[in-house]
Amino acid sequence: MESHGIPLLEVDHMTKVFHGVVAVSDLSFTISEGEILGLIGPNGAGKTSAFNLIAGAYKPDAGSIKLSGVEISGKKPSTVSSLGVARTFQIPKPFGRMSTLENVLVGSLFGRNGVSSIRTAKMAALSGLQEVGLKEKSEKKAADLTLAEQRRLELARAVASNPKLLMLDEIMAGLNSAEVLETLDLLAKLKEERKLTLLIIEHVMLAVTKLCGRIVVMEEGKKLCEGTPEQIASDSRVIEAYMGSRGRLKDDDPKAEKSQEN
Repeated sequence: MESHGIPLLEVDHMTKVFHGVVAVSDLSFTISEGEILGLIGPNGAGKTSAFNLIAGAYKPDAGSIKLSGVEISGKKPSTVSSLGVARTFQIPKPFGRMSTLENVLVGSLFGRNGVSSIRTAKMAALSGLQEVGLKEKSEKKAADLTLAEQRRLELARAVASNPKLLMLDEIMAGLNSAEVLETLDLLAKLKEERKLTLLIIEHVMLAVTKLCGRIVVMEEGKKLCEGTPEQIASDSRVIEAYMGSRGRLKDDDPKAEKSQEN
């Protein structure tokens, strides 16, 4: 496994099988502190399954996942969060009946700081809402927010947990061009101000090329290749994976989603 500086996250030969179907196969990559790494691939490549394994939603069948040298494979999501990993979801999952502020309070109460004071947690939550431009809507029900606002709410909730590693799963899906550009600026600002390391799944290639210094491409659960945005854009294997017959007629992570339903 290739090294890229001080490793914050080390994924080593990670594998997950659902009901005989391999969702992630022998996947290895590292992320250095302060890096922005893109994880891309055609629908069904296993990207979200990889996120779920890192975040603790699934336990790997084989391989290792380390955060700052500490093994986190198979640990509960709450434990992984307390160690400094936060994530957003493809489909925003706010607590709809709760206010925007109450949603972000969840992140500040159960994140890496282990905040026990509601007052301290509320200050952290309001700070997070301020950073994403939602402070004025702190009392509004999360279900009443627009899609773009719900995506920013997810980001605020994740950031309020004070993570070392922030994992973003298609945070720009469904946004218009102006909203994508605003989100790019916001992520760059958060990364610098909070000293974050980012792992990003994204189909909006503008976002990938603008933000990421390095990209890992997945196909059929495996790592297809790795390189800079320029190297990836010109790689014939990547072009075939996205444009050829192998890259069509699949939803992202169908096996993983099916396993959750069963």
